[in-house]
Amino acid sequence: MKVMSDALLLLAGNKMRSILARMTSNRVFGISTGFLITSVIQSSSATTLMVVSFANAGLLTLVESIGVIMGANIGTTITAWLITILGFKVSMSTIALPLVGFGFGFTFLKKEQFKNLGSFIIGFALLFIGLQFLKEAMPDIKNNPELLEFLSRYTDLGFLSILIFLLIGTLLTVIIQSSSATMALTLIMTAQGWIPFEMAAAMVLGENVGTTITANLAAIIGNFKAKQTARAHLIFNLMGVFWMLILFYPFLKMVSWLSMYLGSESPYISAAAIPVAISLFHTTFNITNTFLLVWFVKPIAKLVEYLVPVKVQDVKTIDEPKFLTKHVLEYPETAIAALVKESKYLYKNAIFEIVAHALNIHRADIISDIKVKKIVKKSKVLFDTNVRELYGTKVKNIYGQIINYATKAQSSLTLNETQNKQISELKIANRKMVEIIRDVKELSRNVTLYLNSDNKYIRKEYDKIRNKAVKVLRTIHLFRTEKENEVFHKKLVKLKREAKTNIHSDNLEIDELIRKDLITVDMASSLFNDFENVNDMIDNLIDVADLLYGKKDMLLDSD
Repeated sequence: MKVMSDALLLLAGNKMRSILARMTSNRVFGISTGFLITSVIQSSSATTLMVVSFANAGLLTLVESIGVIMGANIGTTITAWLITILGFKVSMSTIALPLVGFGFGFTFLKKEQFKNLGSFIIGFALLFIGLQFLKEAMPDIKNNPELLEFLSRYTDLGFLSILIFLLIGTLLTVIIQSSSATMALTLIMTAQGWIPFEMAAAMVLGENVGTTITANLAAIIGNFKAKQTARAHLIFNLMGVFWMLILFYPFLKMVSWLSMYLGSESPYISAAAIPVAISLFHTTFNITNTFLLVWFVKPIAKLVEYLVPVKVQDVKTIDEPKFLTKHVLEYPETAIAALVKESKYLYKNAIFEIVAHALNIHRADIISDIKVKKIVKKSKVLFDTNVRELYGTKVKNIYGQIINYATKAQSSLTLNETQNKQISELKIANRKMVEIIRDVKELSRNVTLYLNSDNKYIRKEYDKIRNKAVKVLRTIHLFRTEKENEVFHKKLVKLKREAKTNIHSDNLEIDELIRKDLITVDMASSLFNDFENVNDMIDNLIDVADLLYGKKDMLLDSD
């Protein structure tokens, strides 16, 4: 089962995760997504682990996660039908071994997809070879009456027997770490007449509880969002088991009737009919449980939030990444989401501040409604801004970590062309942020020198420089915060074009000031350099804005 599931994850994982990140906007989509993914990859544990990782990265909300988990519980019932139909109704053992050879041939091909397909075929065939071995290895109860006597001690205790077998199902699933594998064992035990229909149904309920352990173990090292998602899975399954135990016997009678209605024998009479009835019980229980509890998703979410309260994130030092942890490198989607968040955080909380203060402007003024000219005119009190020091304390380490994680993601994860391009663009955006710091470092020194100079002409020129930069910073702020941001994107494109075309006119202005002896040679030299610096800085700022905020993707749109 592991070989088959792992191969399916490699074959369909990228597409499945992409669907998971997009199709969870409402409960119906969430349930459908969970069902689809689990049906395809044949592992509810893998789906739940994905959900926990996505919640941990902030890609899914708690309510969305609960919907996907509900769907995964229905999707996992497909495995039981696969085993029942192909393992008991059809004899796969005769073609299973040739299938292994057929699948093995695919593993020699160069294309990765064919290798994964070969692994899937091998896993699929081994599943039925294993089932055959299990069936043949099970002792014959007719020739081993003492075994039946041992089991009968626990099958004739009334409702206590149900609880005992529920516990056995839970423990087996916890140990094996696969509800599908435990289901296969349960089906074998029923087919061989080891346990009656009621005990097998109780084991299935136990498997529903035991399967939640994988996600809860994974969430131990996650943040509170991951823990909430894992607890939601446990609570949802426990609630289902609770109401099912109340209606246990009537529900089994209904399943028995449905089984006979569909052409099978009564599972109470024929041991051979129990696998079909158990698969039917598994499916009807999970569908009914989802239908009943889907109306209570928000109350379940509130209960989970009460049990696992929102934890204030540990205050990290100023030069530590806020979103990059080793767990984000589990999936391409979580890696990209974390890199986007970290890059945006770096821009908003370091680059924006350093540029504003280096130009002697308050950030609050930039994002206000005050006219740009008025802001520049009133900003005469000099800031004590050491750009080099701010780069060392607020940017350098985080920038290095972003590049480090981006490179690891590209080298260790299976990325499609789009994902690889997204990470490359994030690396470019971060590199440009460092270039912005370099440009503004040169500017800052001269702004400090000339802002309160006695020469009104040099003051006026540096106010022009600051005016240009403030216009761009304000437009970027509106571009990344306003929903209807296309207007501001057009303004940024216009400002970028102006920055490139203004170089000639800026030089002419400086030439005029030199001819008329209105500024000194040193002032002129500084102006030539700083007009070039500010134009480069504007160019880089707009590129960063476009790379981080320009492409509105559901996976990445997390400001």
